[in-house]
Amino acid sequence: MLKCHELIGFMPSGLAQEIVDYLFANERPAYQVILAAVAEANRVRPVFLQRKPRAKRHADMLNTLSRPRMEEAAATLLREWLLKAEKAMLIEFLNDLGIEHEDGVVEEFPDQIDDAKLAEAVDHLLAKHPPEKVCIYLNTVRSTSGVQWKNLDDLLANDERLQIA
Repeated sequence: MLKCHELIGFMPSGLAQEIVDYLFANERPAYQVILAAVAEANRVRPVFLQRKPRAKRHADMLNTLSRPRMEEAAATLLREWLLKAEKAMLIEFLNDLGIEHEDGVVEEFPDQIDDAKLAEAVDHLLAKHPPEKVCIYLNTVRSTSGVQWKNLDDLLANDERLQIA
């Protein structure tokens, strides 16, 4: 049960770079909001970061986003990426659990979910998607959506497939 800033700090650097690159290329408004939060945390103007070469800027952004005080910006980064780039994974998981959603967005999660149904849904995701992405998705749901499912906590803590390497 990692928080979003911890996910960014622990995930493979290639995946973290992929996430920031995706937002840079496809979701400019969200990218600019995150860039501004990083600039504020580092007490510089956003233009200072924008003038850096993109690879260096993104590495600096990820380093800053891995700090505890950057939880909100880190959560925004992960949610935007998941909702735009990994929407199919979200929809599959929610459909497997029978949770009502609109294009992968849930208004309110149920208080609990059946153990077998959850295990089956997670197995289905792991069969179709990279384990790191599944791990990031499940941890992000857990830390940002108010989901308090003990069985999800147990899976995240004990299932080796859901550990960030």
